[in-house]
Amino acid sequence: MDQATDTVHRLDAGATLARIDELTEVLVDCVEGGASVSFMLPMARATADNFWRRVADGIARGERTLLVLEDAHGIAGTVQLITDMPENQPHRADVAKLLVHRRARNGGVGRRLMLAVEDAAREQGRRVLVLDTASGSAERLYERLGWQRVGVVPDYALMPGGALCQTAFYYKHL
Repeated sequence: MDQATDTVHRLDAGATLARIDELTEVLVDCVEGGASVSFMLPMARATADNFWRRVADGIARGERTLLVLEDAHGIAGTVQLITDMPENQPHRADVAKLLVHRRARNGGVGRRLMLAVEDAAREQGRRVLVLDTASGSAERLYERLGWQRVGVVPDYALMPGGALCQTAFYYKHL
């Protein structure tokens, strides 16, 4: 990754739909690579396309922000800020679907996306962020960025191949 030329930016609903093939490629690659991100194997492209269409709908309604990191090959990673919170939680948001294509792993993409999503949260007046992750996946990244581990729930979700996995929950005050 060339951090001097790689860019992180927001996609609005129209741009999300226009780039659905690239977004689908990242999601399918992550699931096929074993990431526990709510989808099972085999992952049909239509399933991923439908997911990104729902994301675009949420963006259009102002319920979420989609950030992407682009490199010379296109979209290398994504992360979302979900701001559709209950009335008593206007100060909070969820961070979801930190996805990094396998071709771009270990190059700082996840770190850059997490810093960008924290900036987006600040811009939107969000002071408390929450996320969950399959234990053992991105925990080291989150902890290096100052996220506080709350705890772990055993057998919380399934890995793409069907095995149960535990999930760790984190928060961060901005």
